[in-house]
Amino acid sequence: MPLEFFCATDTGRARSNNEDSVAVDDASRLVVLADGMGGYNAGEVASGMATSFIKTELGRWLEEASDNASDTDVRRAMDICVDNANRAIFNAANSNPQYAGMGTTLVVGVFRDGRLLMGHVGDSRGYRLRGGRLAQITHDHSLLQEQIDSGLITAEQAAFSANKNLVTRAVGVEDTVLLETHLHDVMPGDVYLLCSDGLSDMLDDESIAQLLQSSDALGEVAAALVDAANDAGGKDNISVVLARVRGPAGPARSWWPFRR
Repeated sequence: MPLEFFCATDTGRARSNNEDSVAVDDASRLVVLADGMGGYNAGEVASGMATSFIKTELGRWLEEASDNASDTDVRRAMDICVDNANRAIFNAANSNPQYAGMGTTLVVGVFRDGRLLMGHVGDSRGYRLRGGRLAQITHDHSLLQEQIDSGLITAEQAAFSANKNLVTRAVGVEDTVLLETHLHDVMPGDVYLLCSDGLSDMLDDESIAQLLQSSDALGEVAAALVDAANDAGGKDNISVVLARVRGPAGPARSWWPFRR
């Protein structure tokens, strides 16, 4: 299952610093995205700790486990690594006053032969484009999503809600955290997008779907997504991780442009 990866992160037009963090490990086919929160530069610290820890620890485990690990084994490893990252961030926040209250959202994906295990915490998202149709494959852990689920507001009303960005689950805020994980089938031609809410709050699904199909080059697609979010206001940091499932030929590749 040849894969092609691309990562990009941008400060946006309204923020002075970037609290998002992204990571890819080609060897283990691991992708990670985090959107930090907290005073001072604590959000940067939390998101950076999460992506670095998970890429290092989970990436090493995946390489060592190779194809002998079952999907259940991988899911368990994801839970353990996220729990360890959560405790590290929580302990840092409680031992350093300037980091008090810091935390981060998280999306982590592990590609296997014909399958994707995707876990998430918070309101950063995972999408799949297949046959021209975009599907959100994560479910926001947010007050807004709870209101939609309970029927208090519609999805259309949610676009104008004052409760955006209020997450109900985050890494590092409490001493434990629950990673929601689902298994998805993967097909040649699929394009997967992990993104922070700096993208999903600025662009609707139709716009995202069109931009994901705007070029065969993932670098151009990523630039188009970031530029469109900035053109729509750029109210937050914007980060994307893209993965395309190629045909029978071609090795996995990754590029890392970090735009400021």
